[in-house]
Amino acid sequence: MSSRPGAAWPLVAVFTAGYLASYLLPTVVGRLSAHLGLSPAQAGLVGSALLLSSAGAGFSLAGRVERYGARTPTRAGLLLAAVGYGCAALAGSVPLVVLGVVVGGFGSGTVTAVAAAGIAARRDPHRTSSLGLLTVSATAGVLYLTIPHLGGGHRLPFAAIALVALLVWPATARLGGATTAEETTSPVTGRLPHRRSGLVLAAGMLVWSMAQNALWGVSSRIGITQAGLTEVTVGAVFAAALGAGLLGVMGAGLLGARLGRAVPIGLGTVVIAASIVLSSSARDLGSFATGEVLWNAFYPVVLSYLIGLAASLDVRGRWAVLAGSASSVGVACGPLLGSVLSEEAGYPVMGLILGAATLLVAAPVTAVALHTGGRPLVPGSVRRRGGAPAALLAATTGGGLSGAVPKLGSPEQAVTELRVPALRRRRLVRSAIRTAGPDGGSGQSNAYASTSDR
Repeated sequence: MSSRPGAAWPLVAVFTAGYLASYLLPTVVGRLSAHLGLSPAQAGLVGSALLLSSAGAGFSLAGRVERYGARTPTRAGLLLAAVGYGCAALAGSVPLVVLGVVVGGFGSGTVTAVAAAGIAARRDPHRTSSLGLLTVSATAGVLYLTIPHLGGGHRLPFAAIALVALLVWPATARLGGATTAEETTSPVTGRLPHRRSGLVLAAGMLVWSMAQNALWGVSSRIGITQAGLTEVTVGAVFAAALGAGLLGVMGAGLLGARLGRAVPIGLGTVVIAASIVLSSSARDLGSFATGEVLWNAFYPVVLSYLIGLAASLDVRGRWAVLAGSASSVGVACGPLLGSVLSEEAGYPVMGLILGAATLLVAAPVTAVALHTGGRPLVPGSVRRRGGAPAALLAATTGGGLSGAVPKLGSPEQAVTELRVPALRRRRLVRSAIRTAGPDGGSGQSNAYASTSDR
């Protein structure tokens, strides 16, 4: 990926095409069950095959997007998505539908991996991921409002996903190409940083996504069979819920890093767990709509901070891709888990189990956010956090650099370590350490004091 990323809108478009299949999962699973004669568990298994294929593509591309460039993998993924989902829409037999779903899912995963790597390279990954979630929520909301009125059996949702993949194709012209040999041998190609935090985050996102999509995969059946609603009413509830998600993502974008990442992830996950219990136990339109709207309002907010947290662990986007792929595995297992739990224990008990799992995973993921990048920049924490105390900067610059001090709540900045050979280290004297001002500046002693503080 280029060290100077261009406009964000191509990445947002690619992100939308990659995530749309998982957003439309309830209507895909519901229509497979209703129009192809599959049982709920079998339909959930087809949805799981789609998302497992997507996760496999992400794992295979982790760390390789920089080598191949963004444009070629994205175009290959969009082509696979269009062909796979298009074939699933045209096929009338279950084996051909499953084959198309697997091919399309691999295309969606490829596109999502490229988007995740590109977002990690952005200066503000949280803002870009928020825009992507905003766009995919709006697109899915429009489809939920229109698909129930058009009929079409299982064909229409797949055709819609394939069409979006084709519409995103022109945006690939603005993506970067493959890196040169000189760039691929640069020093950034090292070990994965923050391994322990990254593994905890990836495992947490797997369980978190599994719980969310276990409910999302059976939400349509909860509304129709338990709450007694029609498909049109359930589609309207989903559209309203995704509209609430749009407001949530906009709020997350405005909030930014003011509270860090730990507070939105921790509190948001608690609200999500309560919403899962409410929605799964719904017996009428009011409780069902309240649970779905509240849940979908907070789900993309927490997801945007999780994506931003994964992106902050590695500027090359490897943890963003790996954590996203682990999340896809959880998303893939979700529909099957939800179908099995609902059939064996009923929807209310399923909701209690999923809510408890969501609460349990909140603690380690929030701890990663606190340890790695969840703390806002505050006075006293800037010694090795990419800033400097206001008095020190004023002394060394003569007060001439306005805005040099990071504001409260600014995200942490990367620290570059400078290694000095042992022989040269002995020759370092106080006069050798100067500020970057003209003629060495008059703030020699201040700069020396701040450096020796380390």
